[in-house]
Amino acid sequence: MSFFGKILDKLGFGSAKAATSSDKSDEVQETSVNQVAEAGSTTNKVEAIDAVDVVSILEDKAAKNPQKLNWKTSIVDLLKLLDLDSSYAARKELATELGCPASAMDDSAQMNMWLHKEVLKKIAENGGNIPSSLL
Repeated sequence: MSFFGKILDKLGFGSAKAATSSDKSDEVQETSVNQVAEAGSTTNKVEAIDAVDVVSILEDKAAKNPQKLNWKTSIVDLLKLLDLDSSYAARKELATELGCPASAMDDSAQMNMWLHKEVLKKIAENGGNIPSSLL
């Protein structure tokens, strides 16, 4: 599982693989729906993905965490809150995975700021309810 997939998983996005895989064609999805309908199956219905209230989840985790973690501005604190590796090496791996510009990769502070914004943006793109003030 990708590092970003682990983030989605920790936030309750169900199958992180399904949430990050947006390259399925409409034709394949339509075929799957038709196959389910033809089979008469009621257990494999295709349902819309509900938005995940990420802020509530993170605020709840922060309230239960003994550390004062500022997840709204710090990628390190966000990863700690999700009980994920927040080391420099892990953040660099995540930044590489998400396509961080080389100029930001050379400066850890710039990389961290870019990474925090990009992670929140990607969470929103995958159905997370992120307020615009955090993006």
